[in-house]
Amino acid sequence: MKKYAIFDLDDTLLDFTRGETEGVTAIFNQYGVTDVAAAMTTYLTINHDIWHRIEQGAERGPLLDTRFARTFATLGMQVDGVALEAKYKGMLNHNYYTLPGATAFLTGLAQAGVTLIAGTNGTKSVQESRLAGSGITRFFDDVFISEDVGYDKPDSRFFAPIFTAYPTLTPSNTLMIGDSLRSDIQGATNAGLANVWFNPHHTPNSAALQPTYEVDSYAALTKLVLA
Repeated sequence: MKKYAIFDLDDTLLDFTRGETEGVTAIFNQYGVTDVAAAMTTYLTINHDIWHRIEQGAERGPLLDTRFARTFATLGMQVDGVALEAKYKGMLNHNYYTLPGATAFLTGLAQAGVTLIAGTNGTKSVQESRLAGSGITRFFDDVFISEDVGYDKPDSRFFAPIFTAYPTLTPSNTLMIGDSLRSDIQGATNAGLANVWFNPHHTPNSAALQPTYEVDSYAALTKLVLA
């Protein structure tokens, strides 16, 4: 059995995609966007590019403040991007959705005695609110959020405070678990940790990076952690 399990949150335990879709769609509807599906595709492309730059070390705040302005500009509309970003973050604060089976899964690991650690990229206020609202904060012995740490995954420095807080944490007794090859799996690899790509949608791996393990369900993940 693994002594430690470090978890990404978004789309690993929390249903970020559902909350994101609802929030961005609400903003598009507020501004009378007619083709919401096309606008969403544009937003996701821009957002993906922004987070890639953040994960490579760019400052998060100024970049995130541009994503709605850039999206609406492609629609021929001018908006206050900073104000919309603040509005959207307020919506995300109340995105308490968990993925089906996540709570039961965490309950089983906690009862087995695994030390559960959250290691997530994101804004501290948003992530803490979502953890509390979803009711899963109680499962975690510690929570590390990139805005608070000062580095985003995949930077290996994201994991430094985790190693400091848990000096007995080693590559052999720990798994980093997440849905993102780019941030979670690459970050764990950079930090020398074994990792699990949580891939319930069977997304093809088009990256050169290979995870230590790949699973498509919490049942399979439970077997790995408790083996």
